[in-house]
Amino acid sequence: MRVRRTTVSAMILGTAMLGTALLGASAASAAGTSTCSALFDDFSYTSPNDSALTGNGWQARTNAGGPGVVGAAWSSSNISFPTVDGSKVARLTAYTTGNAGGTSQAELLTGERRFKDGTYASRIRFTDSPTSGKDGDHVNETFFAIGPQQRFDYDPDYSELDFTEYLPNGGWGARGPIAYQTSYNGYRLEPWDPHNAHSQQTSSLNGWHTVVTQVWDGHVKYYMDGALLGDHTVDEQTGQYPVAPRVPMSVNFNLWFIDIAGHKGARSTYTEDVDWFYYAKDQVIAPGEVTATATSLRSSGTTHLDTVDSGLCGGSTTTLVKR
Repeated sequence: MRVRRTTVSAMILGTAMLGTALLGASAASAAGTSTCSALFDDFSYTSPNDSALTGNGWQARTNAGGPGVVGAAWSSSNISFPTVDGSKVARLTAYTTGNAGGTSQAELLTGERRFKDGTYASRIRFTDSPTSGKDGDHVNETFFAIGPQQRFDYDPDYSELDFTEYLPNGGWGARGPIAYQTSYNGYRLEPWDPHNAHSQQTSSLNGWHTVVTQVWDGHVKYYMDGALLGDHTVDEQTGQYPVAPRVPMSVNFNLWFIDIAGHKGARSTYTEDVDWFYYAKDQVIAPGEVTATATSLRSSGTTHLDTVDSGLCGGSTTTLVKR
């Protein structure tokens, strides 16, 4: 992001340790084995005020500040959980009238920083056009992870992975559609000078896509729909600074406006839908296995699973929530 209940044993959840991807090994070989030291959520909630949402570690942003239009609002009412194609999704809604007072943005994030090495994934519906109003706004549809704010310029502990930022109408001087995957090791805000590596694509992402990122052994590998988009190790400006995360991060989805320069007409409203989120701690899971695991969990009726802190298929308990 540019500056910007049923208790069962983890051993049962894992079924068996055979085939599980551990500590940089190859991906697990069977669906359902990638549930140890993992988090899965399919966003089966009723509203941003649902106690289950906050109980499972998520929160809707309401505090002011960047990124986006200076003076714009961040409202919890911009987060909803409709049923789409038979499944609950987290829907982010943002709108603008072309001025800061008429601009409202959305962000759904984890309250704790628990995520570092491992595999991150989400199935997201990006959109090219507003649901109402005229098109053309420099909107940013984003899935990312981020650590604490910088303590000083080029802070070497600063950690941020933009799994995908999608700009259907462009922005930052680029024409759209364009998508970025960016890995950070610090930056200077004024004048802007990042230590980062990035990949980009210039085709439309309108529709559903599965975004997967593997973080291991100094590499950050970005995939979309199974295709490798980039493998980042050091910053592209100097080639000296590692861009894999140095500290634990939170996971975030947000929808915001880079600026209001492209706005036309009255109010325009945009949406971004998130079908599910998955994270496997200290494990490299292949994109196909991620999808198989998510499908398997959903088929079993599981709406939320959190074994991140339970150890890799140890004997500790975990929380598995089913419909």
